[in-house]
Amino acid sequence: MRVTLGFDTSCYTTSAAAVNEQDEVVAASRMLLPVPQGERGLRQSEAVFAHVRQMPLVMDRLRQQLEGQAAEVVAVCASSAPRDEEDSYMPVFMVGLGHARVLSDVLGVPLFQTSHQQGHVAAGLIGQKQPDEPFVALHLSGGTTELLACENGRLTLLGGCADLHAGQMIDRVGVAMGLPFPAGPSLEKLAMGFEGTVESLLPVSVEKDGLTCHLSGVETRAQQWIREGTLSHEKIAAEVFDVLARTVARLLTGACQHTSARKALVVGGVASSTLLRGQLRRRLAKQRRPVEVLFGQPQFSADNAAGVAGIGMRRFLEQQK
Repeated sequence: MRVTLGFDTSCYTTSAAAVNEQDEVVAASRMLLPVPQGERGLRQSEAVFAHVRQMPLVMDRLRQQLEGQAAEVVAVCASSAPRDEEDSYMPVFMVGLGHARVLSDVLGVPLFQTSHQQGHVAAGLIGQKQPDEPFVALHLSGGTTELLACENGRLTLLGGCADLHAGQMIDRVGVAMGLPFPAGPSLEKLAMGFEGTVESLLPVSVEKDGLTCHLSGVETRAQQWIREGTLSHEKIAAEVFDVLARTVARLLTGACQHTSARKALVVGGVASSTLLRGQLRRRLAKQRRPVEVLFGQPQFSADNAAGVAGIGMRRFLEQQK
């Protein structure tokens, strides 16, 4: 079995994966970066050091998964930047790229580079039929909230959030409640435990183009509720997820109208939320011009190297042709 190895060292996760020629993930290993209680992330220098410590553990787990599979590594791929833009750079990605370069040299196999965002889109499509027409994607995470037009492997920025990223907003609200970072899973659990009525107390802020939103007002109002103690944490969490679903639905509708696309892929760590997925599907199904929303498998929605490995395999096979 021929496989490519993929590496992704983001601001949140150390990850490695192996993908075969059938675009199947045959091994995947990931570790969240350790963030002290009460903190909302790490500085780049701290994250780089954490990746250096964690990569041997991640690779050992990957090796154990590959044992007995008679896997031949034919290429290596790493995310070397957050996005495809020429000036896109973060030091954390150099850790994964460095390990990929070493393996490429030692094994004598090709090294391919891609972006973290391309990896997310590729991971979101694992296990589902590749769209045979242009589509839009929304990358929802702690470091990105961007609307993208996707055509023939090219990503074109359409819009997104003008202030806070979706994951940032969720993390800030959750940490203010005393939840661990990243706060998404814990805040979702609170929201799903709310037994009252969601009143849509938080207004959606989307600009007239339908492609740009604002989330800082949501955080400000939620923080006020937390300080004043006027609403339960469960109620606040439910209202936050409600306004996020309404905002995302507006963005996806605007992007599809702008591009004439009929399908929308939602990727990133925030997109792994079961609650958000259900809310979005219900809202988009009621549109006059319904948008078919696609989600990746939950295990490949948060930061991971599976999409990066898949991109590496496709490039290797193209090179062989």
